[in-house]
Amino acid sequence: MPAETHVERGPMSRQEVFELIRDRLADILEIEPAEIAEGASFSEDLSADSLALIELVEALEEELGERTVGFRIDDEDLEDLRTVRDAVDYVVAKLESS
Repeated sequence: MPAETHVERGPMSRQEVFELIRDRLADILEIEPAEIAEGASFSEDLSADSLALIELVEALEEELGERTVGFRIDDEDLEDLRTVRDAVDYVVAKLESS
């Protein structure tokens, strides 16, 4: 069975959240996922501008909205997300609280 046809609807692990963020960010920035470390800074290490971060937020809201109704990343929280780890921690916390 192809992986795409089987979507796990249970709680996401921290690793799954990281992989989701890494894969979406790699698509947006047109780089290899392997180039994205959890400790990477969006602006300094990955050269991601604010538009790239907005695209990432939209992709995460779309993907995670299918799992968690009403999943949103608040605009005012976006400025606190400086590294991939910040984003992973934020998403994990949001998923656990919903």
